Amino acid sequence: MACMSALTRDEAQLRAQLLDVHRYTLELDLTTGDETFDSRTVIRFTARTAGDTFVELKPAELRAVTLDGEPLDPESLDDGRLPLKNLSAGEHELRVDAAMRYSRTGEGMHRFTDPSDGETYIYTQMFMDDVQRVFAAFDQPDLKAVFEVSVTAPEGWTVLANGITERRGDGVWQAAPTPLISTYLVAVAAGPWHSVRTEHRGLPFGIHCRRSLAPHLEADADEILDVTRACFDRYHEKFEEPYPFDSYDQAFVPEFNAGAMENPGLVTFRDDFVYRSAVTDTERQTRAMVIAHEMAHMWFGDLVTLKWWDDIWLNESFAEYMGYQTTAEATRFTDPWTEFGVTRKAWGYDADQRPTTHPVAPEKVDDTASALLNFDGISYAKGASALRQLAAWLGEKDFLAGINTHFNRHKFGNATLADFIDSLASATERDVHAWADSWLRTTGVDKLTPLVSTADGTCTLTVDRAGSRPHRLTAGLYDHDVADQGRLVLRERLDLDIPHSAPQPIGKRPALLVPNDGDLTYAKVRFDPESFETIRAGLSGLPDPVTRAVVWNALRDAVRDGELAPAAYLETARAHLPRETDLALVQGVLAFASGQIADQYLKPEDRPAALATLTTLCRDLLRRTEDGDHPGLRLIAVRHLISVAAHPDTIAAWLADGIVPGGPELDPELRWRILGRLAVLGATDETAIAAELERDPSATGQEGAARCRAALPDPQAKQAAWEAMFAGDDLSNYLFTATAQGFWQPEQADLVRQYVPRFYPDAVAVAARRGPAIAAAAARWAFPAHAVDTENLRLGEACLQGADPTPALRRTLADRLDDLARALRARGEHEAPVEQGADAE
Repeated sequence: MACMSALTRDEAQLRAQLLDVHRYTLELDLTTGDETFDSRTVIRFTARTAGDTFVELKPAELRAVTLDGEPLDPESLDDGRLPLKNLSAGEHELRVDAAMRYSRTGEGMHRFTDPSDGETYIYTQMFMDDVQRVFAAFDQPDLKAVFEVSVTAPEGWTVLANGITERRGDGVWQAAPTPLISTYLVAVAAGPWHSVRTEHRGLPFGIHCRRSLAPHLEADADEILDVTRACFDRYHEKFEEPYPFDSYDQAFVPEFNAGAMENPGLVTFRDDFVYRSAVTDTERQTRAMVIAHEMAHMWFGDLVTLKWWDDIWLNESFAEYMGYQTTAEATRFTDPWTEFGVTRKAWGYDADQRPTTHPVAPEKVDDTASALLNFDGISYAKGASALRQLAAWLGEKDFLAGINTHFNRHKFGNATLADFIDSLASATERDVHAWADSWLRTTGVDKLTPLVSTADGTCTLTVDRAGSRPHRLTAGLYDHDVADQGRLVLRERLDLDIPHSAPQPIGKRPALLVPNDGDLTYAKVRFDPESFETIRAGLSGLPDPVTRAVVWNALRDAVRDGELAPAAYLETARAHLPRETDLALVQGVLAFASGQIADQYLKPEDRPAALATLTTLCRDLLRRTEDGDHPGLRLIAVRHLISVAAHPDTIAAWLADGIVPGGPELDPELRWRILGRLAVLGATDETAIAAELERDPSATGQEGAARCRAALPDPQAKQAAWEAMFAGDDLSNYLFTATAQGFWQPEQADLVRQYVPRFYPDAVAVAARRGPAIAAAAARWAFPAHAVDTENLRLGEACLQGADPTPALRRTLADRLDDLARALRARGEHEAPVEQGADAE
């Protein structure tokens, strides 16, 4: 794929001033072959004044274009833009006939053939500027229009779209016209779907997946639809504006790059959410949260849409906050904020301390290429944390009143940050504009540390703030349980407004002080020396999992900042995880301990001891779960014991027997996980991988085999994997990622050393050829993160400075290099970081 010019903010503003777009009539023909499909577009629009503009399109072949019945030269298409010269003021009709390429990277019109049964599926992902891969468009979010879509599909297929679809005959499916929506929200999904349909509140609801996944969808259909109905009802309690579309379909689609996409009336999800193998309740909770997140977008994002991409946080932060809050309020999953704290919030903290950080609401995003880079932990997790803080500061009643005012003012239109803040301000006497300036226009993370002073036998608490933002929070005071010194009991929680609260008298010195207890604000937390000693001895004795998440996040962040030795974090995990009850905390701590501490932060000579510690920890969890009462915890322990196994005997026996002693039986996910680890350890071969693939020929099996083959400690296997990723363009986005995940292994550092310098020029080349999705996959998964040395850092910095990587590659690569520098600092091999608080931009 050749890189195309990104639409600039200035260009979009000029075009929006010139045009009023009324209606698109789209005819898509999916029966023309495996490589391309036909796309015929009619756009009816008004030019407010005479002038020039352009329409975007990225065709395989542009056959014909007419404007008001007069032909335009297809050869005038340049860099994805078709000029429309000398438009007169008034009504116009543009007709475009083109052949368009199917995608294998999850961008545009993605085509997938299921290796399980040979069936083919097609779906669109139109986000940002990928509309142009499917049909001609004035492609910017503030040129909303009505879309009328018809699709010609093979016999036996079902076509889904934003509106209710009907089969007219001759393979043509017609979708009901949409209300006014943005171009990037148009959606089509076609194939021999397995569907479960129902009705709720008079609207048709449906869930859909590949036929090969039908038994797994059927097994979970009640849960998925129960969550959907519960969230739908809860949003109608919160929002005065009713659901604005004619149906609600949820399609679980293959090789999807994101978690899900909020297409109105047709939400698309990665079909990993149709579980083929055993999962934990936390993973089910995550699926429920994503359902709630995407449904929130129907109002915030679809009904009211950002005017330009600098306000992407208005979509994602709101949906992230509402997704977690509504999951907690409306479903059986009552504690999703713990997972948010230990997983999503950590993502935000990490992103906000990198050189690539940006405000939640940047002042200006110059073009679409720049905007795409802001779909990160700041726009999602930090923004959601800011909104949670805002709801705590305003109160839920005023917060929702402001949101409903916003919907009423801007429904079926577009809005900006200023519009949103004005709507909130109308519902409260608080200075929301000042809050927005301090929270949304600044970068970095404040740091909160409790300070205790003693006078006349009485202790006084203040919370020191390094940073500039106001915080409404609670500070938790904990004492040792007199009956059980291993437990901590909450004495009281103090409501504080930082920096305005006066010093608080607290009586006797508590054993532990936790600033931001309840996790209502977004800030680093540090502890006074007495509290830190209590944590090391009694962390698992804290009664509330959200409090424990705050503490674990603080320890994680201290390791990343070089304030806590990685080995000390491992010791704390070893002491307290065997007694932990919350699955999200166990998973989050083990993931950080194995993936970052053992694999990157510790020196190679210290890694075997770390793996031994983690193995012992996992065995402790297995012993604790032998009674069968904690299947989720046992599953986490089994997964991680496989991943940290230093010797093959135990896990090879599990694979041969098809079961872990005491359970569980090995499902496909666990079998591929074991085989992958055996490949790393040199304890399997191509024959065994091929046999496992014959046993599980599914798409997931294909990915497992690619991962295993790339992990084999064999020069020929490594060369084949490298060439598949970087020399050819045949790998789909998922197979590229799977191959990259297998390639680099700390145990094989000498074998793959020659590929470290090759990565940078090869990544630059593949990103330029294959576009943003593969660029991001290359930087995230194919980056040599195991090579924690100054030479790797030097090569990466030289690439950023001189190789002209694409924007998507540059951004993700810069983040990976910052992580590499942090690992070097943790090893004492790099200069100390500059402390980054919240500074106004």
